[in-house]
Amino acid sequence: MSNPPVISIIDDDGSVRAATRNLVRSLGYVVHTFASAEDFLRWPHLNETSCVITDVRMPDMSGLDLQAHLLAKGQTFPFIFVTAFSVESDRDRALKAGATCFLSKPFDGEALIQCLEAALARNGAAAEK
Repeated sequence: MSNPPVISIIDDDGSVRAATRNLVRSLGYVVHTFASAEDFLRWPHLNETSCVITDVRMPDMSGLDLQAHLLAKGQTFPFIFVTAFSVESDRDRALKAGATCFLSKPFDGEALIQCLEAALARNGAAAEK
């Protein structure tokens, strides 16, 4: 049996991070959480990530900047963005760069599950679960 997909959750809000982690873990995925994009980039197992769920607006590096940084390095993880400040230009930028979903906080758990399944199916990781 193969390993379940690894989901990396990046959000500077600890309560959102914990709630999202609990939901995603309940689906049987391996979950790692990070308080910042920089923490995620320093993680030695970065390449094990199957999907990134990230806040758009965070101190220092935003989720959008993280996506651009990884794409520039040739790392094409599926991205799901969540934000409390839905701005159409942010949404457009994320989706044009290949994001699977762009959700507004508070988001419905079922919506996140559908986004995650779509992201993993696109990445070929869903069948491995």
